[in-house]
Amino acid sequence: MAYFIGTDEAGYGPNLGPLIISATVWRLPDDAVDADLYDRLRKVVTAQPRRSDRQSPQRVTIADSKALYSPATGIELLERGLFAALGLWGHRPRRWRELWQLLAPDSQQAIDTDPWYSGYDALLPQAVEPDGLDRLIASLRAGCGEADVRLVRIRSRAVFPDEWNQAIERYGNKASALSNLTFELLCPSLDGLGDEPVMIFCDKHGGRNSYHVLLQQHVPDQLVEVHSEGSQSSIYRWGPSHRRVRVEFCPGAERYLPVALASMASKYLRELAMRPFNEFWSRHVPELKPTAGYPLDARRFKAEISAAQSSLGIADHMLWRVR
Repeated sequence: MAYFIGTDEAGYGPNLGPLIISATVWRLPDDAVDADLYDRLRKVVTAQPRRSDRQSPQRVTIADSKALYSPATGIELLERGLFAALGLWGHRPRRWRELWQLLAPDSQQAIDTDPWYSGYDALLPQAVEPDGLDRLIASLRAGCGEADVRLVRIRSRAVFPDEWNQAIERYGNKASALSNLTFELLCPSLDGLGDEPVMIFCDKHGGRNSYHVLLQQHVPDQLVEVHSEGSQSSIYRWGPSHRRVRVEFCPGAERYLPVALASMASKYLRELAMRPFNEFWSRHVPELKPTAGYPLDARRFKAEISAAQSSLGIADHMLWRVR
């Protein structure tokens, strides 16, 4: 057997709201590691979102979150796929805080202290009917069993504005900050896996091609070998022959199912984070238009909440991401 891991993020570009980084870990037969996991699970998983898949009890869409969610189309497809995967993993979170505790337990302090999250909770899922979800989970579980594929875990890290600003100051730029924060999520989780080969795929971080020095810092007890570094892929390996770890950074890594699911988890948590944020400020600023936090609209939003922010005594470092 071997492990197949994918990482991805949501919220790298905005000035408001958290950056979310996620990793999904799958266990599968050795002979399937180099195969297409979508093909292996083709009876129960698709990478092509279609309207008919909203009602299908047989197949779940796992794809790049950008293909599944937009403000215009809503959160249903994104939520449907993620909650099916959570059910496959053996979890059925029914409230906002329960999901955060499950996926991103290290975020608890910010959720308990930031004024827009304090006291907030909501029922989940928001758009998917529980009965249809039960059937979908059963189908997905049967298909994975037949294919000898197991979802081991989903883990996320929420990086809120103050921590993100500190990370940029510490590492010098956004790409280095993203890489280091990703490795801080990824590398410790390798220790909890079995003594079997590991294959990891990550999207490129801000166009960076070289990750060798950063990786070596996060696995200091191993010799990280550079297989290749370039615009199309950067590949590294370490570990003994029976437990080799291979990491590849490549553009469009969401074409790999574990990365696509990580993309979905990250995007869903970010959308869940922005809802109470917008609701909090709308209570203090009448007729305030919600924001997704991206730069141009974030500046509009910050200007409109300026007076309320001052009167509430909320410091910029809690709210505003400098890059």
